[in-house]
Amino acid sequence: METTGAGESAGSPASDQPIPAEEAELADFVSVVLADTEDTWQALFQDMGKRYQEPRLVLFSGAVKSACGFAKSATGPFYCPADQQVYIDLSFYRDLRERHHAPGDFAQAYVIAHEVGHHVQNLLGISHKVQSLRDRVSDEEYNLLSVRLELQADFYAGVWAHHANRSRHILEVGDIEEGLNAASAIGDDRLQMEAQGYVTPESFTHGTSEQRVQWFRRGLKSGDPAEGDTFNAANL
Repeated sequence: METTGAGESAGSPASDQPIPAEEAELADFVSVVLADTEDTWQALFQDMGKRYQEPRLVLFSGAVKSACGFAKSATGPFYCPADQQVYIDLSFYRDLRERHHAPGDFAQAYVIAHEVGHHVQNLLGISHKVQSLRDRVSDEEYNLLSVRLELQADFYAGVWAHHANRSRHILEVGDIEEGLNAASAIGDDRLQMEAQGYVTPESFTHGTSEQRVQWFRRGLKSGDPAEGDTFNAANL
């Protein structure tokens, strides 16, 4: 993935703890990718007659306290709607490479773009609608809503890649495969099989590997946020 010229508007990542020297380069990469997502979504929101509010990036190590609660590294990257911040533990990228066998710059960029996708959902009011149903549906039904929310974030990650490449030619040979590999590596079915040797579909909250790849690919192909309505899709 080519990040030269992607922009430096993201500013310095926020963190309560110093970033080890060996992670400084990766921290810079994360900031540049975040800046590129801002370029893309600012333009897309303008097309929708809306204003895009940039999320803040928080890099952490070990554990972090957010407006959504306390989180440890095992949680992985996440987005908190309450403070509109994207939280990235850089050690997750080591897990992505070593544990999930999904190395590469674009695999890392996909993870950031997915969390930014949740920010987009928050700005559009989608996250609030899902959260408002939490106490009105069964756990199984809410898990399905969560899957649809996550798959839409995968779609939005693909939308970013579509526009970033068309405008700034960021993709290099093999990048798409890296992104698809990363989407596949962190599907609920694959993670459950690795952890317990079997899968329980009713407990899925992020979608299967196949579903995550499919929706990311759809976003990458279309580039149109309106085509990512996972909530009304008959088949995920």
